[in-house]
Amino acid sequence: MDFTDTPAEAAFRAEARAWLAAHAPAHELPVGIKIPDTEEADRGRAWMRELFDGGWAGLTFPKKLGGRGLSGIEAVIFAEEEGKYHLPKGPFTSIGTGMALPVIAKHGTDEQRARFIEPTLKGDVTWCQLFSEPAAGSDLAALRTKAVRADDGSGDWIVNGQKVWSSWAHLTDWGILVVRTDPTVPKHKGLTFFIVDMKTPGIETRPIRQISGMSEFNETFLTDVRIPDANRIGAEGEGWACCMTVLMGERLGSGAHRSGIEPLIDFAASTPDGRGATMLDDRSVRLALAEALADERGAGHFQARLRTMVSKGENPGALAGMVKLSYAGRQQRALGLAMELRGLDAIAADPTDSFTPDLQYDYIYSTVMRIAGGADEVLRNQIAERVLGMPGEVRMDKDVPFEQLK
Repeated sequence: MDFTDTPAEAAFRAEARAWLAAHAPAHELPVGIKIPDTEEADRGRAWMRELFDGGWAGLTFPKKLGGRGLSGIEAVIFAEEEGKYHLPKGPFTSIGTGMALPVIAKHGTDEQRARFIEPTLKGDVTWCQLFSEPAAGSDLAALRTKAVRADDGSGDWIVNGQKVWSSWAHLTDWGILVVRTDPTVPKHKGLTFFIVDMKTPGIETRPIRQISGMSEFNETFLTDVRIPDANRIGAEGEGWACCMTVLMGERLGSGAHRSGIEPLIDFAASTPDGRGATMLDDRSVRLALAEALADERGAGHFQARLRTMVSKGENPGALAGMVKLSYAGRQQRALGLAMELRGLDAIAADPTDSFTPDLQYDYIYSTVMRIAGGADEVLRNQIAERVLGMPGEVRMDKDVPFEQLK
């Protein structure tokens, strides 16, 4: 039992732990073995269905929409327990539950909520995020993909442009898409938010080969893509507010539910140091692990606090960026420490070692999190200005119509 749990929370944790022990092992991914992305996506859908059938999907969503109507802290507790298993929980599931559903729930219509929330929780519908562009990454509001009304009187929108770093776009069913609909106003004000069927004619995805050898990201090209106005989320020109809802969900969901340090402590305690003791008997190792664990625990409690704010209808705002900023740096440091603890084995693993290849992959991938969902430098600016009240950075384009920007 976690000593920070209230009696009610402890009972909920025990319930979650028992259910997971009975159902999660059958869905775990093999350690140290990379399976085809199509198989991983299928297994992710199967796990989502298992969660839904067991009553553990969409814990904070209202019961009428397929959830359980629980609080944010209960969602955190379940995520902590679920994180103890090596489950297929990649972007092909988390973009739907952590990004698409929050924006649909907050800004969508009743018809859109009824159409998408329950099927997504069941794993019947998966999502990708079509935000970043070659010239609009950290400065998302600089995006150039545009949408104009069709000239046939249908009310549909015709979209042209390019997106990049679209995780799992080649395998997902729907995408959340932000485009420019009004270039005559400043860049943050002329955006509109849509959901788009990824099988729509004119959408082409091209996987990007990564240094890890995987191709989880894509370039996505949209050429005369027709989107019904019924797929618009929020009002025309409300795209930036929708984006902030998405990014808050992404940042609040960053990592704190899975410990990266406790396994390292166990590893150090079970690894001989060659001098009759274990690696954990080394004072420098103990200090490094203690500092890392304290950092992780503190971030976890802070994340739980902010998610509880959301469950009460409060908006954490730029505080959510603190979760993501903390996690990205902490993850990279923890994985670096894990590599150091393994010594030369981290460079050339024994063929029978199934864990180190996963560690090597995670270490390479950890650099992504310093950029994805908000680069470190951007988040520090937001926190400085909106949390600490420091003077804002000079922005020469703040009130300039987008079409006049060079």
